[in-house]
Amino acid sequence: MAGDPTLSAGARATHLLEQSLFELDPLPDTFNPYTQRNPEVDRVDAVAIRRANLARYFEACDDRPLLFLLAEAPGPWGCRFSGVPITSEAQLLDPSFPIDGAQSSLREEAYSEYSANIFWGLLQDAFPKFVVWNAFPLHPYRPGKPFTIRPPRRTELRRFEELTARLIEVFAPRRVLSVGRKAERTLSEISVDATYVRHPSQGGATLFREGVQKALKEVRDG
Repeated sequence: MAGDPTLSAGARATHLLEQSLFELDPLPDTFNPYTQRNPEVDRVDAVAIRRANLARYFEACDDRPLLFLLAEAPGPWGCRFSGVPITSEAQLLDPSFPIDGAQSSLREEAYSEYSANIFWGLLQDAFPKFVVWNAFPLHPYRPGKPFTIRPPRRTELRRFEELTARLIEVFAPRRVLSVGRKAERTLSEISVDATYVRHPSQGGATLFREGVQKALKEVRDG
């Protein structure tokens, strides 16, 4: 099914993850939003919710988007609960947001994430002409501290290089952007020509916006 040309790119991408990420055994010091649940913070059906959110996101993207953005890894308050890269569950519940979704956390108020707010604040007008994914699609945390964030290890990134390559093949974007240096290295390792842009967090919002807007203009003018 992942290679079935009669299906949308979003459906093929979801099937690809069902075959790999959704069947993955737990890895040390990481949380897989699509297979794992913490009963202290997650709803009983949290895994199914996050899988469904991701499927809806992929289906909402263009079949052949102008841009494919590769980021680094999910943080503890965004994709870890929403299942959608650089997106919070609070955004999925917002009627003005371009993607529908459900809340997987037990909190009365859905989780929000700073980077996700910046990202979509800059790019929402360009959706669905882009798709974003993480070079390491699990949430990496410091040992014993599941709601922290750490950089993914080189061995962890390498484990998912083939998945990244296949997702890019499925969506066949006009251009690929690496959001940060770890994503840049992953794309180099799989021989994908990519344009580097600054990550929008930690003071990089302006450079990120400029880089993405330039890339969009260039592919549109093409």
